[in-house]
Amino acid sequence: MPGKDGKGPLGKGTMTGQGRGGQSGSGKGRMGGRGLGAGGECLCPKCGARAPHTRGTPCFEQHCPQCGSTMARAS
Repeated sequence: MPGKDGKGPLGKGTMTGQGRGGQSGSGKGRMGGRGLGAGGECLCPKCGARAPHTRGTPCFEQHCPQCGSTMARAS
């Protein structure tokens, strides 16, 4: 970074100023996820129980309140 401003030198490659795949904004979101947002529900694949999705915690890290199984994101 020549100017110490966080910008660095101008690129000369074919991907200059573009996202992955050569298109601006073509990424899959943070950590490669689907980015479903803060709302929604988590679903237990074992017993079918539903629980509200907690922002910042993926459904697969939550446990079912009824049977204790690992939850999954409901679409």
